[in-house]
Amino acid sequence: MIENKKYFFAIDLGATSGRTIIGTLHEGKMKLEELTRFDNHIIETGGHFYWDIYALYHEIILGLKLAHDREIPIQSIGIDTWGCDFVFVGQDGALMRNPMSYRDPCTMGTMDDYFKKAISKDKVYEKTGIQFMNFNSLFQLYQMHVSKNSAMLHAQQVLFIPDALSYMLTGKAICEYTISSTSQLLNPKTGDLDEELLQSTGLNRENFGKMTRPATVIGSLTDEIQKLTGLGSIPVIAVAGHDTASAVAAVPAKDEKFAYLSSGTWSLMGIENQQAIINDKSFKLNFTNEGGIEGTTRFLKNICGMWLYERCRSEWPEIKNLGHQKLQAQAAQEPGFRSLINPDDPVFANPASMVAAIQNYCTEHQEPVPESPAQICRCIFDSLALRYRQVFNWLKEFAPFPINTLHIIGGGSLNVMLNQFTANSCGVPVLAGPQEGTAIGNIMLQAKASGDVKDIKEMRKIIADSIDLRRYEPQDKEQWDAVYQKYLKICK
Repeated sequence: MIENKKYFFAIDLGATSGRTIIGTLHEGKMKLEELTRFDNHIIETGGHFYWDIYALYHEIILGLKLAHDREIPIQSIGIDTWGCDFVFVGQDGALMRNPMSYRDPCTMGTMDDYFKKAISKDKVYEKTGIQFMNFNSLFQLYQMHVSKNSAMLHAQQVLFIPDALSYMLTGKAICEYTISSTSQLLNPKTGDLDEELLQSTGLNRENFGKMTRPATVIGSLTDEIQKLTGLGSIPVIAVAGHDTASAVAAVPAKDEKFAYLSSGTWSLMGIENQQAIINDKSFKLNFTNEGGIEGTTRFLKNICGMWLYERCRSEWPEIKNLGHQKLQAQAAQEPGFRSLINPDDPVFANPASMVAAIQNYCTEHQEPVPESPAQICRCIFDSLALRYRQVFNWLKEFAPFPINTLHIIGGGSLNVMLNQFTANSCGVPVLAGPQEGTAIGNIMLQAKASGDVKDIKEMRKIIADSIDLRRYEPQDKEQWDAVYQKYLKICK
C-alpha cells in the first residue's frame, strides 16, 4: 500500500481535445488535478485529413514544464489516446509526415476490396476477433500500400499514436498491446501481430516495435526533453495506451462478475475475459476483442450512446441555456415508452438533422412522432436503455461467468435518469462512476509500474475507496419486460 505521497503525470488525448493531469496517491486514496487542456485539431490538406502530432507534442512539453515550474515531483509519465491511427518513422529515426486521421474518407470501400483481393472477411475475424470498421489500421495500411503512399514506401517503422509520442519523449520505439489490438492486425491467440495480415499490407513484423504490455517502463526522458522541460530523467510508462483500455482498468469492481458500460458520445458495453471470444455468433453480432490489462481481453460492442442526445441539443437554440438536469427532468415528466427507436440504426450515423431522423424513423415504424425536446429526449433515453439490455443479454450468453453488476464509467455516469433506466432495463444493479475513468486507469497503471500498487485488485480497491459510487437498483421489472418485446419488434 502507498505510504508516501506520489505524483503521476497522465497525458489523455481524445479525438477532439487533450489534457495533462496530475494524479496523487496517498494513504490508499487517489486525487486528480487537471494541469492543462487543449484542442486536438484535424488538418485538411491535399485532399486528406491529418492529426497534428507536433502540436500534441508541444502541448505535452508545456504540461511537463508547468509541472516543473510548480515543483511537482512526478514519478513517471503515461500516455493514452484514441485507437487505430499511426505514424511512419524513417530510416534516420525521424517522423515521416503527420499521421492520417481515421476520419479521412480514403478507406471508404477499402474493406470490400481487401476481402476480394487479400484475405477473406471470415479469416480476418478468425485471426483477430476485431469488429469491422473501415478505418481500422489494417484497412488504412492496405489502402496506403495499394496507392503507393510515399511515406509508407520509405517507412522503417510504424508506431501507433501513444507509442509515437512516447518515442518522441524517450527515443524508444515499442508496440503497446492494448493500442495495437485496435488495429485488426493483432492475433489475441498468439499475443502478437499476425504475419499474414502484415504481409497483405506490404509490411512485416520488423516494421513494428517490441510488443509491450501495460505497466512497463519504456525509457526515460531524453536529454533534449530534460532541457526543454527542466525535469530530470523521469521514466515514461507504457500504460494501457488505448483510452478505453485505461478506462476499463479504472472500473472499481470487486470481482470479475461484472459488465462495464463506458458511456459518452459513444457507448461501449463489454466484459473482461481471460481469453478472446471468437465464434460464429460473435462474428455475426460484430463483437470485438481488444487487449486489456494483466492478460485480459475486453470483449465488447459499440453502441450509439449519447451521440443522439448531443446532436439533438445542438438543434434546439431555445434550450441552449437549459442545463442537462433541467432538460432531463422535463423528459422524465413525459409518458414512458411512447416512442421507441433503434439507436444503432444506420440512419442515425450522421444525419443532417438528428431531430428529423428520429421523427422520420418513428413515422416509418408507426410510432407516435415525438415533437418537443422533452419528448425526443425521453424517446432517446428509453431506447438507449432497451438497446443496452439487448447487448447486455448477448453478453450474458457469451460470458463464462454470471454477470451480477453493471458498472457505468465516463461522462455518462452522471446521467441519473439514464442510469436508472439502464438498471431497470437490464435487471441488475448499476454502479455509476468514475467519470474520469481514462485518466484514473492511466495513473494507476503508472503506480503499478513503479511498484506502488501490486495488481488490478489493489488498483480497483484504491479507486473504489477514492470516489463516490452511486448505486441504482432495478425497478418496474414487469413494465420493462413488456416494452422490451415491443422494442425487439421495432428493431426487426
